[in-house]
Order: sequence, then C-alpha cells, then structure tokens
Amino acid sequence: MASISDPVDEQDLGPEADPESVGRKILLDQLTGRARSRSDLAKKLAQKNVPDDIATRLLDRFEEVGLVDDAAFAHEWVAQRQEGRGLAKRALAQELRKKGIDDEVARAALDTVDAKDEVDAARLLVQRKLRSMRGLDEQVAVRRLVGMLARKGYSSGTAFKVVREELGADLNDPEHQGL
Repeated sequence: MASISDPVDEQDLGPEADPESVGRKILLDQLTGRARSRSDLAKKLAQKNVPDDIATRLLDRFEEVGLVDDAAFAHEWVAQRQEGRGLAKRALAQELRKKGIDDEVARAALDTVDAKDEVDAARLLVQRKLRSMRGLDEQVAVRRLVGMLARKGYSSGTAFKVVREELGADLNDPEHQGL
C-alpha cells in the first residue's frame, strides 16, 4: 500500500486514452437525452481538452451522420421554449444566439412561430399570473404583468395590449366583482 508521500507509479495509471475515443465518448454522452448545438458540443470538447483538429473532425462526422443538426436543434428548441415557457421570438432569438446557432438557421426556426401564437402565449401567461394578483392596485398589476412579459421578450405594445385586455376581462367578470 502506497503512502501519501510515495510518488504514484506512471504504470499504475494505465495507458493514456486516445483523444479521439475520449472525444467520441463525450459527444455521445452529451447527445444522450437531448439534442445539442454544434457550438455547445465544441465547448464541451474544449473543456475536456480534446484537441481542436480532432474535435472538428468528430463534429463534422457527427453532422454527416445526422447526430448533430443545428437546424433541427433550433426548431426543437423554439417549439419547446415557446410552448413551455411562453417566450417571445426576441427572447428565443437571444437564446439561440447564446447556443451558437447561425442567424439564418435561427431565423428559419423562429419563422415557425406565428404572431397569433405569440399573443396567445402572452395571454396565457397573464391569465396565470392574474390569479396571484387579486386585490392589487390596477397600476401595480399592470406594471408587474408588463414587466413579466418584457422579461420573456414581448414588445411593450403587445404586453400592454394583452395586459389591458386581460385586466379588463378580469375586472368585468361578475365572479370577481367586489374583489
């Protein structure tokens, strides 16, 4: 048994792993569970000290066989984030940029979100949030709701329009009179 002060014998560590095998394993591990952008995968390979030339070669091969596809990733990302979190196109575009998606590819994915769907998502967000705002001054409620929509990437025009419509509907609802 080696003590702490004894140097570790190089042979005890086993053979050094082949960087290409290491890179391939990292990519497969990263792609298990969900798709990722080429940029995210390249960053992960760099973090694990996979040489750039090997990383590029592996990523090219993974693209060639369809395991890495930024266009498919962008479409999936937009659909999930717009539906699940109610994000507007502007916020989605920013997220795709952070993921390293090319502007043209991002634009094609964002074109799948239509303006009506975006307004419907904003409306749903406001309706959910209104439940917790009963009894607040209308000005305070408007400010908070518009702020929430702004953080999700909605334009001020859309945010104010949806908030005013939903607040008007809520205040005119006989069930909520006198609250």
